[in-house]
Amino acid sequence: MAGRDEATLGDLTLLGNQETVYDYSYNPDVLEAIDNLHHSRDYFVKFNCPEFTSLCPQTGQPDFATIYISFIPDRKLVESKSLKLYLFSFRNHGDFHEDCVNSIMLDLVKLLEPRYIEVWGKFTPRGGLSIDPYCNYGKPGTKFEQMAEQRLFQHDLYPEKVDNR
Repeated sequence: MAGRDEATLGDLTLLGNQETVYDYSYNPDVLEAIDNLHHSRDYFVKFNCPEFTSLCPQTGQPDFATIYISFIPDRKLVESKSLKLYLFSFRNHGDFHEDCVNSIMLDLVKLLEPRYIEVWGKFTPRGGLSIDPYCNYGKPGTKFEQMAEQRLFQHDLYPEKVDNR
């Protein structure tokens, strides 16, 4: 298989752009997708963002997290620079941890229409309490819908083994 060429990269506006603008407020429009050249098989793509920040909607204090995104693509992949800029756009966004994680998942479902996706936010403790929301989605009417249900029910069965702090 040959590598990608200008024709397969033509719709990208952020990758290689030396004049990148960083949006300091939530902006899902910055997300860009590219074609999945391997859509005939199932495979996972995983992203880890250990420097995610958002703001508490009540106090304005910063919240810090590692965001884990794992998905089985269908026809589209998310372009990684656009994903970085998108996650950065939460920097001054005031929302609860659960809302941030669900927004990320829903925005990626809208962009990519993946076979399966899960997003897990592991937020650092504030006031002695950490919050680690997890959400997932499987394409309705497929084996991935059942996969999403199974993974949700079995998610984090052994939380004492999870250590990101």
